[in-house]
Amino acid sequence: MNRLLIVDDALIMRMKIKEIAVQAGWTVVAEATNGEEAIALYEKHLPELVTLDMIMPKMDGLMALKTIRDYNPQAQVVMVSAVDQKEKLKDCIMNGAMDFIVKPFDSDRLLAFFERYRK
Repeated sequence: MNRLLIVDDALIMRMKIKEIAVQAGWTVVAEATNGEEAIALYEKHLPELVTLDMIMPKMDGLMALKTIRDYNPQAQVVMVSAVDQKEKLKDCIMNGAMDFIVKPFDSDRLLAFFERYRK
């Protein structure tokens, strides 16, 4: 099964990612608005893929990524970031993020992304 956890503090971004992911055959098992929620929901649902925003309240995406990868070194995490966060994206890739999606994203490109990672 292709289970997805969406993590973003912006409701509109979560809705857009969810709509496209479902269109590509993914099941959204949970949504989180910050890094702390992301960790708890990851441990509860063990999704095949996580989309993880970089800038969020309580805990940012990099810290959440590190914690999720400590819990499960095989975790498949994709960072979602604005273009101006390139240095942080490099840190995320070095800490195990498998890919990144740049905001604002094109729906067709995001659809192709989800289709590529579907098992």
